[in-house]
Amino acid sequence: MDINQYKIEQEPFYKQLSNEVELYQASYDAKLPVMVKGPTGCGKSRFVEFMAWKLGKPIITVSCNEDITASDLVGRFLLDANGTRWVDGPLTLAARYGAICYLDEIVEARQDTMVVIHSLTDHRRELSLDKKGELIKAHPDFQLVISYNPGYQSLMKDLKQSTKQRFCGLDFDYANREDEAAILMTEGQIEQAIADKLVEVGHVARKLKGHGLDEGISTRLMVYAAKLINQGISPIDACKMAMVRPITDDADVRESLDNAIELIFG
Repeated sequence: MDINQYKIEQEPFYKQLSNEVELYQASYDAKLPVMVKGPTGCGKSRFVEFMAWKLGKPIITVSCNEDITASDLVGRFLLDANGTRWVDGPLTLAARYGAICYLDEIVEARQDTMVVIHSLTDHRRELSLDKKGELIKAHPDFQLVISYNPGYQSLMKDLKQSTKQRFCGLDFDYANREDEAAILMTEGQIEQAIADKLVEVGHVARKLKGHGLDEGISTRLMVYAAKLINQGISPIDACKMAMVRPITDDADVRESLDNAIELIFG
């Protein structure tokens, strides 16, 4: 197994906003698991990818959903021409060969599935493959990282305290106006005047969270708009396509945001 195929070769763009890089580095050096919390599209996954690149470690990402099972994470026996063979799941691969295992939006997975990570997130740092009769002692370079959006927490979709208290935590949020504009200028290759206006649109929408919108406009969607503008699309059309249509089907909310866009870019 060549675990290096999971290495990130080129540096992902990430704008450091506080001391999160230092904190993550310390947690990795101490062999501690990390929980990254923040709203949709604020840069959680990009940060984890950046840290994997900075540390020079492979990263195996799992996008969690309600259908994911413990076997999907750990592995299973499969039939082939010679009978059956064991295939490691992403969690086992990371623990066995020394990669960062990143479970994205972990609250989307069933709680009974997440129990499988417990033995890897305490002093034991081990994983039992019951079906195979093997106990894996985690590689020294292994780290488990999870992320989720606290705004989507509910009684049905939340982590148990027995899981939460196995992790160090990093809180993320959208960058301030200046930093967010700088991100758009770099990612979208647009001028600052346009970037500032995109940020203004984003802040108008974020004020509507809980008043017609479940979530505000993310930095990710602003980057999409910036890239469309860079392709020659008008800023107004780019904003409507990338920043309004994806987040709401409510006609009144759409009209309010479209009017704000036309006012800001008019």
